[in-house]
Amino acid sequence: MSTQQNGASLIARIAVRSCAWSERWVPDPYAVVVLMVAIVALGALALGAGPVVVARSFGDGFWSLIPFTMQMTFIIIGGYVTADSLPVAKIIQRVAAIPKTGRGAVVMVGLFSMGLGMIHWGLCLVVSSLLARTIAQRRDLNMDYRAAGAAAYLGNGSVWALGLSSSAAQLQANPGSMPPNMLAVTGVIPFSETIFLWQSLLLAAILIAVSTWTIWATVPDKAHTRTAQDMGVDVERHNRAPAPRSRPGEWLEYSPLLTIFIILLALAWLIEQISRNGVMTTISSLNNYNFIFLMLAIGLHWSPRRFLDSAARAMSSVGGVLIQFPMLGAISMIMTAAKNDEGQTVAGVLANFFTEFAAGPAFAFVVTIYSAVLGLLVPSGGGKWVIEAPYVMQAAKNMEYHLGWVVQIYNAAEALPNLLNPFWMLPVIGIMGVKARDLVGFTFVQFLVNFPIVLVLLWLLGMTLTYHPPVMP
Repeated sequence: MSTQQNGASLIARIAVRSCAWSERWVPDPYAVVVLMVAIVALGALALGAGPVVVARSFGDGFWSLIPFTMQMTFIIIGGYVTADSLPVAKIIQRVAAIPKTGRGAVVMVGLFSMGLGMIHWGLCLVVSSLLARTIAQRRDLNMDYRAAGAAAYLGNGSVWALGLSSSAAQLQANPGSMPPNMLAVTGVIPFSETIFLWQSLLLAAILIAVSTWTIWATVPDKAHTRTAQDMGVDVERHNRAPAPRSRPGEWLEYSPLLTIFIILLALAWLIEQISRNGVMTTISSLNNYNFIFLMLAIGLHWSPRRFLDSAARAMSSVGGVLIQFPMLGAISMIMTAAKNDEGQTVAGVLANFFTEFAAGPAFAFVVTIYSAVLGLLVPSGGGKWVIEAPYVMQAAKNMEYHLGWVVQIYNAAEALPNLLNPFWMLPVIGIMGVKARDLVGFTFVQFLVNFPIVLVLLWLLGMTLTYHPPVMP
């Protein structure tokens, strides 16, 4: 075995042991979020806020993220149901026939994942996993199934938060989705100041290039490859055709007539929106973004029955969002609204800390490390931005640091812990029939390579931007 393979294997063994430790000792993310509620509430009480004030803030904030919670839920559902359609399956079959070697197949899956991740993180996970599973049916390639699974997940561990489905960027561009306490601090930040900055696009391009090289370098050699067959995984695609119609009342469910009518209405609406507002403004609305993918999914499935069956399969992926996000809203409200007699809040104290100890060039480093560590504990798909934004953005305003780039610092840091925490691996694990420990050895290597690059680039690129006061709606 080569020195490179020995090194990669050693790192993989360390990563697998770390994953086994975390699976044994780290609690469910929901439990961590509830613990954070307790910590923040106790922090507010320690500052002198009254118990009634803290309790009122908890209740007032609990449902403050309902619009955003539903929007994130539909991002997952829209991506899953689109990827689960028969036309997409046919495209996957054609793409799966392209690679000539097992290593090339793994690299192609990774590029596919990262490219789709820039468009839609839910779609990225499902389509890339199905692609890897389909390629694995080709026994002539001798493709390492573990490496392919890690590559399928890579879009969610590298660049997704720098793309169109970035939770933080979407939230900042949509004032109607933000809690009022957060909007008062951050204002509205359009895509032109976050994901469409040339600095952000350059960062994404570099990460894709580096991650692709890392995939290539860490694919095991032939002697150490483990195919799907070696792992005992049945990769034959399951027949997902709906059950035959059994009664006259089900006729509409199996007919495309309703689908055609809905799609025509949707197209008319979309054309009107684009002609009036332009493409960029239209897709920067999170509601419009979800609408487009949901209508696409309805059209691709053709019959209501196929669409409903696919939507039912998607529901298991949204439980974490529905349960965790209300707690995140409560935390945000306690931090910003529970004041003591001097008007101090937990968010204010933290903002002063960031202003005093992370001023100047160190700000990007501190926010990156802090967001990555918190993301390891609370894998929220970007939802924890509502916790960090009030004090991180206030500190940025105090230092006159570019607010849109703070969002991108958070976004780039938010993706990194996904390479270590198996929470968002669930769709990949379910589709490919693997375990988290099969993938983490490879994603851990990606983390080791990406982390210092992200840290340095966020610092350097941030110095090319100038401060603009927040824009209030």
